[in-house]
Amino acid sequence: MNVHVSVEESFSGRLMQLLDHVEYRRIECAEDFRDIERLRYRAYKAADVLPVGGTRLLDDIDFDDHAYVFGVYYFEELVSTIRLHYVTPDHPVSQSSGVFPDAIDDFLDAGLTLIDPARFAADPQVAAELPVIPYITLRPSIVAAAYFKADRVLQHVRPAHSAFYRRVFYADTIIERRMTEIYGLELNLLATDTHKTGAKLLKRYPFFDSGEHERRLMFGRQGEARLPPLTIRPSARLVAEGQIQGAVSGIHF
Repeated sequence: MNVHVSVEESFSGRLMQLLDHVEYRRIECAEDFRDIERLRYRAYKAADVLPVGGTRLLDDIDFDDHAYVFGVYYFEELVSTIRLHYVTPDHPVSQSSGVFPDAIDDFLDAGLTLIDPARFAADPQVAAELPVIPYITLRPSIVAAAYFKADRVLQHVRPAHSAFYRRVFYADTIIERRMTEIYGLELNLLATDTHKTGAKLLKRYPFFDSGEHERRLMFGRQGEARLPPLTIRPSARLVAEGQIQGAVSGIHF
């Protein structure tokens, strides 16, 4: 028996079971944004990465037309949050461009589209008890890549965390160790090439997969009208059990 494969299958099975108790909510209203800001503050204070010169943890690009802020609820309790930007040559707003403008410009000048996750925050107590919370919280970045058919998923992370993204997301290092003024610490820029690794990623970690309905609930918007907050159940199990179609290589990746 291939022990490595059996361990990975067991891990994926545990994550799939955990997803049965997870809901995602797209944050749209002021009250939910206040909850997200409080969660960001608790998480960043615990990690000693509060912004230099202030504690305001909502900013203008939280409300950008290409921004998608999610709350992650586990047994109906808010446990983590992530913000995603869909970045295109025509709409270059992103968190990563503040630290790595040259690299982001190179991607966009080449005509590539990007998913830029930022503002990852997890409740410190829950993160200590549930170490797999990064997988749950970062899952929308892979759902977004399939929905938008994006060319890259970015990761601007502390150097100590880079190995996780290289291992889990097959990310390539683009820039190493650039100092940030806002946090006063170094970050690396990595990127996952979805065309090269999308199918492999979903095969290895099927809990990242999604059906069309989930993708549309997460990221669909009708013109300028914003939808009310949505509670979205992960569809990875339905894909794994063959009940619905997941992301398709050559179409979504």
